[in-house]
Amino acid sequence: MLIRRLFRRWQYLAIVVLPVWLAVGWAIFGGGGWGTLGLVFAVPIAFVSLGVVALLVNVRPTVREERAVSWIDVGVIGAWHAAIIGIGFYGASATTFGVLAILLAIAAFWVAIWQLVGDGARRVQASMAEFERLAAQQQVPGSRADAGPARRSPDDGDDDVIIVHEVRD
Repeated sequence: MLIRRLFRRWQYLAIVVLPVWLAVGWAIFGGGGWGTLGLVFAVPIAFVSLGVVALLVNVRPTVREERAVSWIDVGVIGAWHAAIIGIGFYGASATTFGVLAILLAIAAFWVAIWQLVGDGARRVQASMAEFERLAAQQQVPGSRADAGPARRSPDDGDDDVIIVHEVRD
């Protein structure tokens, strides 16, 4: 549970840290002119995509209740973050890490959507089961619900009855 909770916090930091790492890695390990142009596009895209996936993960009610992400999130999003870190070294394998990061970003997005929809479906099923249980409980023979509403006449002596007569001209 500790790892999953720490990873949830890391997601917030990663939105800023990983795009900055791409720029710092380019400055340290060097990149050509095309690398600079790629960096101009990659940093904002990485920032937005990391933010969207973190938002989708943290919108799930189970993540908010447990204050921890699932192990699937740790695996897929962790691999994606590792690929982004690999890109930042700008070595011979930077292109491989780049393609891997794009594929893992797509996978992380759809896994987050899949888990969000699944979690919502489970909550709706639980709500409907509770609703059906309460509805079945109210329809037990001899219960007050079967008796129907009690009719009262205005002459029962209750003071809370107000009679309004309509006068037509």
